Order: sequence, then C-alpha cells, then structure tokens
Amino acid sequence: MRRRAVMSTLSALALAAGALLTGPPAATAGRLPQPPAEFGTDWHDPLTAAPPVHRPRGVPSCEVTVARAQFRDFTPYRGAYTPPEGCGDRWSAVVLRLDGRVRGRQYDRLGHLAVGGVEVLRTSTPQPSPDGIAWSVEKDVTRYSDTLSRPQPVEMLIGNVVDDTHTGVIDVTVTLTFYAAPGRAAPGDRTAPGRTAPDPAATPELVLPLGDGGSVTTPRNTERILAEVYATGSGGGCEEYWYLTVPTGAPYGCTAEGGPHREVRVSVDGRLAGIAAPFPTVWTGGWSNPFLWYVVPGPRAFDVQPVVLDLTPFAGLLNDGRPHRVEVTVAGVPAGRPGWSTPTNLLLWRDEGRAVVTGALTRHEDGGATGTSRHTPGAEHRVDTAAAHRLTVAGHVDTSRGRTATTVTRALTHTSVHRWGADENPDALDATWSDHETVTAGGATTRTRRTYTMDGTTTVGAGDRLRTVLTLGDHAHTVATRGGRPPTWSRLDDTYTGDATYTTGVPRDQRHAVGSSAEHYRLRGSAGCHDRLVRTAQGVVTEDRTRC
Repeated sequence: MRRRAVMSTLSALALAAGALLTGPPAATAGRLPQPPAEFGTDWHDPLTAAPPVHRPRGVPSCEVTVARAQFRDFTPYRGAYTPPEGCGDRWSAVVLRLDGRVRGRQYDRLGHLAVGGVEVLRTSTPQPSPDGIAWSVEKDVTRYSDTLSRPQPVEMLIGNVVDDTHTGVIDVTVTLTFYAAPGRAAPGDRTAPGRTAPDPAATPELVLPLGDGGSVTTPRNTERILAEVYATGSGGGCEEYWYLTVPTGAPYGCTAEGGPHREVRVSVDGRLAGIAAPFPTVWTGGWSNPFLWYVVPGPRAFDVQPVVLDLTPFAGLLNDGRPHRVEVTVAGVPAGRPGWSTPTNLLLWRDEGRAVVTGALTRHEDGGATGTSRHTPGAEHRVDTAAAHRLTVAGHVDTSRGRTATTVTRALTHTSVHRWGADENPDALDATWSDHETVTAGGATTRTRRTYTMDGTTTVGAGDRLRTVLTLGDHAHTVATRGGRPPTWSRLDDTYTGDATYTTGVPRDQRHAVGSSAEHYRLRGSAGCHDRLVRTAQGVVTEDRTRC
C-alpha cells in the first residue's frame, strides 16, 4: 500500500468513523464504564490531559462572543469585534474558548481565527462519530490585549467540504472572557497547581501582524521584539507528513531533495535573525488511522502553539523610522510545493521614557545549516537523517533606564531513522528534534531545552488489517535566573501513546476497529504541579487520574 494512501488524512480510509475539554477528570463523575469489544457508532467526546487555563478569581469578568458559525465549505466567517464594557480597558487575563460540535462523517480540518489581522488561534478539528461529538479548546490570549483594546474586524475559517459522503457540518462558537485588572492581585486569588498566571510584564504593548509583503515599520522607541510564527505543515499532501519525506530518487511516495529536515527561519532585511524547529503535529486523521485520535488527540493538535523567536538584538536597526523587510520561510520544502502556512505576529515592548531608542546589532554568528539524509536500499529501505544549525545574535538598545544588551543563541538538531518495505508496508519512523535556546538580557538568563519525539510503525497484515503503533513526545525544560534570586523553572513532559487496528477497504460497519490511547501530561516547576493521565479503549475513557 503506497504511503500516500496509508498516511494521507484525505484518504478514504480516514472516514472509518467519525479537544480540549477543561472540566474535571472523568474519574470524579463516578465509576468509569467498561469498553466495548470494538468501536461502535459513538464514543467519548475529545479531551486532553493538559492543565486548564488560569482564570483570575475575585475580579469582575466580561464575556464577548467573537464568532458563531457553521462551516460547510471554504467561505470564511466575517464579523466585528467590540471591546467589552464593565471590565475596564486593561485586563489581568483574557481567555479564549472555542466550543464545537460535529456529527456524521468528516475529515480533520485546519482552522484559524484572526482579530484585526492578528492570528489569535490556530486549531484543527476532531473527526466525528455518526452520533456526534462536542469539544472545547481554551487558550490564554492576554498577550493580544493591545489588539483587543479597540474595535476590530474578525475573520475565522475552518475549511470544510460537505456532500453526500462527507456529512459533517462544523458548528463553532468562540468567546473571549476578560478579567478586570485590579490595582494588585485580588485577595484570595491564588494560582492553582499546574496553572500559570499571566505575567503583566509578558504582555506586549503593541502587536503587529506580518502581512504578505513583509514590510514592517516599528515605533522608534521599541526596546524588545518577539516574532511568533504559527508554522503548520498541512493540507493532505506530502508536507502534512514532512517528517516522512525521503531524498529524491528513493522509492517512496513523498520525496524532497534534502529529505525530511524542516526549519523555521526569520530574516530581517535579508539577514538571518532567528531559527526554530517546527513542532511535528499529527492531526486527528494522522498516520491513516483516525481510531488513534477519536478521544485523545496528539499533542498540540487542537491548540497549535506558535514558535517564538527573540528578535530584540535587531531592535536598534529596526528603530530608524524606515520600513524593513521581515520574512518567514520554512527551509527544506521543495520549491513550489504547497502545504506550509506561517502566519506571524510581531510582539513589541516600548520605552515610554524615551521617544527614540537607539542601538546596534553587535554580533551575528551563523554556524550554517548542516545535514545529511542518506538512503540505503534493500528489502527494507532505510533513510538516516541528521541535521543541525546554530545561530547567535547579539545587540544592545539605549533605553531611558540605560543600556540593555541581549544575546540570543539557538541550536537545532534533528535525527531520524525511516524504514519501509515493499509498497511501503511496513512503514516506520523513529525521530527526535531538539531546539535549545539561551537568552541573556539585562542580567537575566533564560535557558529552554525543547525536545520533540516520534516513534511509530504502520503495518497492513493478514485480512487487510491496518495497525498503527505510535508514541509522541512534547518535552521542554526552562530555567530562568536573575542576579542572586532563586531560579524559576518548569519542566513539561507530555507523552501520547496509541495502538489501533482496523480492516481496510470495507464499509464502516465491517471494519471491526479496536484501539487504545493514552496521554500523560506532567508539568512541574516553581509555580506548581500538574500531573494527569488519561487512558482510553475503543472510544471509552478507562482511566482518568491526577496526582498533583
């Protein structure tokens, strides 16, 4: 079976049947049911083991409906946003919530929500059961307070196709809840373990969407700049499974001259300013086996997190009052191949004590991208890939508080072994991506070590039984130090495991699908602890346990 048939979420096999729920663990609702012998026509609504979004207590709140739409095609929803009344013009937190419903048959679909041209949510959808499912996604969007402080146009799209076969209409409502900002933390407001309260200093004073032209003019008193890039490979083609592409000439359905390595790059006036590893998102039809994802999606599938790149060393250069070109690219994608989307926001902090902040780029060391992707033919084909890139940039700005120097070092590595047999059966990948970043600014140093892992195999065996066994990992360790203060730290370990089997090439009611999945989300640090384990079998939650 060719990989384009086995792996594509647009394959007819992905219609075999048919989140982020923030309520309490299922275990608190009573005894968990026993799973059936195989998947039926309905299953538990999607949920994840991630912690709930922090919501301040003891302060007034206001809710605004941003979008309410049914998506049947590729017509975007367009509306208007007006800031709430009764919660002031500054907020301690802003929480976005998407509530969705769908039933029947439908593929997984990618969607986005933009307010004033600023991307505030990128998401994908679960695949429905014939009886229908509901799911919710919550996200802290306090960092977009500048955009949300004034009336804005709204655009939302979850591109969809509804016909005699694909019957699922995606019905969504998106709200924003604003929590007023008191003079100081409200009495009794405590951050629950595992939740992270928004840091006011982390909220930018200006958010600029990067348009198609890439021309940007920053305020002349800008002292800090971050770029957040919602980089996703999707669309049902080869770039949806970019991590499985092989060098040109190897006998495989998806090829690229340099193999599977991809890298997000931001340049300023043609000079490389930042690099990052894209997260290897697996959507809810991924690996041609939607039975893996019906209840527990893969990490980040419903809340696509942007890669964040610190461009502060370039602030002095950008503050000259003239337009500059900021470009975002994904290295490794074959020329002309579609599939990647890179909507980008620039987050800016300004020095209110000075009209013009001057500065300079003082150091630029690009180690150059290195890598090999080597094909070894045989009864079992094999591709070994190893890639690396290191970039250090440094600069200073002269603020009203004195000179602040910033140095950013980012080191990326990617190793993978891809094996496949005749007709791409079996097909296996074992891959690790690392993205290590050190930022030193104003006497503070923050070190973040990100690691993403994927280890899976798809096999079609006797009786056309397709089985996928897959483990995904999203790991990050961050330590921040400043002077003689105790360090603040956090460690994330989010691991998904799944094993699902069904019969291909037969009607839905003859597929006799079975499958188990689990997510163990552990977040520990100086701010608290969250540890939740969710297990499922045949669409039923069999274990939901918290330890913190």
